[in-house]
Amino acid sequence: MEWNKTMIELIEPSKEYEMEILGYKSEFQVNSENLHGSSGLKNAINIDEWISHIIKNSKDETAKEGIVPSSTYLAVRLVDNKVIGMVNIRNYLNEYYLQFGGHIGYSVRKSERNRGYGKQILTNTLEKCKERNILKVLITCDKNNIPSEKTIISNGGILENEVKKGENIIQRYWISLRN
Repeated sequence: MEWNKTMIELIEPSKEYEMEILGYKSEFQVNSENLHGSSGLKNAINIDEWISHIIKNSKDETAKEGIVPSSTYLAVRLVDNKVIGMVNIRNYLNEYYLQFGGHIGYSVRKSERNRGYGKQILTNTLEKCKERNILKVLITCDKNNIPSEKTIISNGGILENEVKKGENIIQRYWISLRN
């Protein structure tokens, strides 16, 4: 099946998607996985608190210390309004994100993996980066995360280097969005 941009849309989180967001969070908890790109959803007491946290961290003036301003999106499958993934786009990089985190954090729920959604979500996210004039995008992944590595490469990622973070090896990829 060929994927196209209209199948997945990046949407700002809202109460309208509360049950989908909670289901997404639960799926990651049950599988003991990290919720990359979710802007702290794991620790949020409820959806209102999480949305408030996202809004606060979207601006320099109100972002938590050590956090760069960012935007968080739900990756929603349009045919059934299911939250397939989450994405966080950082407006710029501080020293930590330059080494380990990059401009984009994202995840795809386990039950929807290996269907091409990661590639589509990243493609749509890169369009958002272009709209924000982020034309050189850093994306990182753990060296042992082969699906993420393939997704990044399929979207034009060029491996710059690998860095050690604790016991993990982090791969640092750059994607140029200049035409």
